[in-house]
Amino acid sequence: MDTQLAWLCIIFPFIGVVLAPILSRISTSVMNFGAVFFSFLAAVSAVMLLPLLFGSGSLPMESTYQWLHTPIDVSFGVLLDQLSIIVANVVAIISFFIMVYCLGYMKGSPAIMRFWMLMNAFIGSMLLLVLANNLIIIFIGWKLVGLCSYALIGFYYQDSKEYWIGGPAPDKFEAPSACGVKAFIVTSVGDMLMLGGMLIMYFYSGTFNVLELYQTASEWIPAMANTPGMIILVSILLIAGPVGKSAQFPLHEWLPEAMSGPGPVSALIHAATMVKSGVFLIARFIPIFYYGYWMAGAEEAMAFFLIVAWVGAITAFLAASQGLVAVELKKVLAFSTVSQIGYMMLALGVAGFSKGVLLSGYTAGTFHLLSHAMFKACLFLCAGTVIHAAHSIYIDKMGAMRKFMPYTWLFMGLATLSLIGVPPLPGFWSKEAVLHTTLETQHFGLFALALIAVIFTAFYSMRYFGMIFHGKASLNIEKQTSKEHHHVEEGYFSQTFACGALAAGLVVLGILGLKAEHWLHHLFETQLVHDLALSTVDHVAHYSKLFLSVLSIGCVLLGAIPAYFFYFSGRWDVNAVYQRFGIVRLVHAFLWNRWYINSFYNWLFVGGVMRWAGFIAAKLDPVVDAAFQKRLPNVVSLLSRASVWFDLKGIDGILDGTAYHVQNSGGGVLSRLQSGRIQEYLAMAVIIALIVSGFIWLF
Repeated sequence: MDTQLAWLCIIFPFIGVVLAPILSRISTSVMNFGAVFFSFLAAVSAVMLLPLLFGSGSLPMESTYQWLHTPIDVSFGVLLDQLSIIVANVVAIISFFIMVYCLGYMKGSPAIMRFWMLMNAFIGSMLLLVLANNLIIIFIGWKLVGLCSYALIGFYYQDSKEYWIGGPAPDKFEAPSACGVKAFIVTSVGDMLMLGGMLIMYFYSGTFNVLELYQTASEWIPAMANTPGMIILVSILLIAGPVGKSAQFPLHEWLPEAMSGPGPVSALIHAATMVKSGVFLIARFIPIFYYGYWMAGAEEAMAFFLIVAWVGAITAFLAASQGLVAVELKKVLAFSTVSQIGYMMLALGVAGFSKGVLLSGYTAGTFHLLSHAMFKACLFLCAGTVIHAAHSIYIDKMGAMRKFMPYTWLFMGLATLSLIGVPPLPGFWSKEAVLHTTLETQHFGLFALALIAVIFTAFYSMRYFGMIFHGKASLNIEKQTSKEHHHVEEGYFSQTFACGALAAGLVVLGILGLKAEHWLHHLFETQLVHDLALSTVDHVAHYSKLFLSVLSIGCVLLGAIPAYFFYFSGRWDVNAVYQRFGIVRLVHAFLWNRWYINSFYNWLFVGGVMRWAGFIAAKLDPVVDAAFQKRLPNVVSLLSRASVWFDLKGIDGILDGTAYHVQNSGGGVLSRLQSGRIQEYLAMAVIIALIVSGFIWLF
């Protein structure tokens, strides 16, 4: 029954995909509530798996069906363990509240059916990725998530100027279709590298099954270690996928442009699904490389943890610095997401630095994933409401909106305080866990980068919140509020309800605080120590948590107080500081241009490809043209004779008669299927695909 619930958790969203065109024939309202209902069923199925976490000895649990026997054995099944159940609940529950929010946000959209189909497909693909029991099915879910994200980021593919992001003028704008393509290409680079790492692991282990990889690690890891550099190569390849999908340095530049989709899409990508998939997969790989280094003696396995930790720390610092100057509201939150994912990667990376920090690092990374999903989903949903009310994507076109949107101010304020790390909200507890684990490993460079990112986070969070809800109203807001019969106001009830529910969840999780962390620690101790028999006995340096909390809160104040004087009280003039100090202008330009990393990538890859294509064309075109002109008469003569033969022997002799029979026997049936309704064609294609897949699966 438990594994059946896992199957249902995956299947329900895909049923919503198939039924959306059918329900739309009844009415748009029925389709809307049907789409949300199937996400609700997925969330209920996930919640019903939670009792397994409290049962003794019931996990891990697996349900497997053989899919392929040749040329390789591949099974199709679900794996229930502590990690998959927790992440599945995060995905399903947060996604459900986002779907509820969509009822109001997407009301009246002419492409609503396509939106519901893509959203449910996105949720189902992520749940497939999380609950799958082998690497091939994980990779299928992984690619489906990327495909859905491409379609949702470029949802407004007609590229109407009202949906462009970037700017403001004279800075460059980006069209939604280009943003979707950029996200798909950049993430696919990491995906293909990761697939190569998975195939190399299969070559040595002979299995794609996750549990079998854990259980047979003592056999295949030493064999891999016999080839110098192989474990390092596999580490780099496997990390490349999560680095791309979770937008970590150096493949992080696609995520700021992912803001071109609708507001709920940003919440889904940044909070519950896509960017979390990379963190989940790193956590999946940790037992393998931990065993390789600490128990099998493969020194190269430490490279996995070093790369993950340093990538996470650098990304946390780099993205937080870019958030200091961004003026697009969703782009500020996007940089925040990249930075916070860096914290999760940092915690999971340092988990392998010592036996004594495995559990604390694993727990800290997962706990921050959980708390971040809640407060970032709330932030993006509130941001969607704010942007709709202000009719602008720029925070400097807002201001003094608190009196018009008190509920949104409250909910977004709670989520912002959690992002900053103010006690007792969950962001404080999870951030403290990451910092404490990093400090215990005595890698002070990593700790310093993480601590500076805390200062930056406090500053840019207070900055955007102050510029939206406090200070002086912008000319845009004054214009919006002065129009007759038009004023800035809260969103639809469904939007306010979803934001309020997430904010309430933040308060509850914050009150639980340390209890929630200790509970996760116990769960992962059961999984990693008792189930996987990983050794965690080791001496580590211990530091006072009180000292760390004081240090962390001090860094928060160091960033928050200047932001308060600049953007809340107005006692300091940010423009005066900008004009007075040249160094401030230089730093601002550097950060505004995103460290020039995006410009370099465009010059190297986009411009480089175009330059290379131009060079090839200039060199080869004359040669090809000369050769073609020389052989053209012979080619034309040969094609002419072939076409005459085919007409006489093929078309007249065979096809004409076949066409006559097809016209009389099947033409009538086919003509009735041609209704001219694209929804029916799409539903028919999906149903046929499901039938074919079912036969392949069964036989």
